[in-house]
Amino acid sequence: MANTQAMCASFKGQLFNGFHQFGSPTIVSRTSLTTPTADTFFIALYLVSASHGVGDTIYAVTGETSGTGYTAGGKTTGAWAAPSDNGTSGFTTPSASVAWTGLTLATATDGALIYNSTQGNKAVSVHNFGSTTITAGTLTLTMPANAAGTALLQVT
Repeated sequence: MANTQAMCASFKGQLFNGFHQFGSPTIVSRTSLTTPTADTFFIALYLVSASHGVGDTIYAVTGETSGTGYTAGGKTTGAWAAPSDNGTSGFTTPSASVAWTGLTLATATDGALIYNSTQGNKAVSVHNFGSTTITAGTLTLTMPANAAGTALLQVT
């Protein structure tokens, strides 16, 4: 069992139905929909022994990390960089790193699930950052640059 890095298949389909809103874009012209507002996304941590990946559809507590300084469900990712494209792929990344301070995780953790709490906890993506344990420390998930080839979420 292992957490496998992947954009969740269900998320890819949901994009076409407009389930996820990563920002509040400036709309130049539109004929119907109201101006969208950004959804709230969370990032939850998972044990090395968990088995999350492309098949995840919603946030689940199965295999979730526990310990001092960690709350089930994880933390909000905060705002996302404005979704953009480079002519061949679309991309976006949370605007800031996510950190847990005063954290003690006695059991090895290596995975993170990003999910949309506004839309019924729908799974977005699973990320594997390598096995780690922490005792009274800080775990920081540093976000990559919001650019094609480096952004956390990319559709090519």
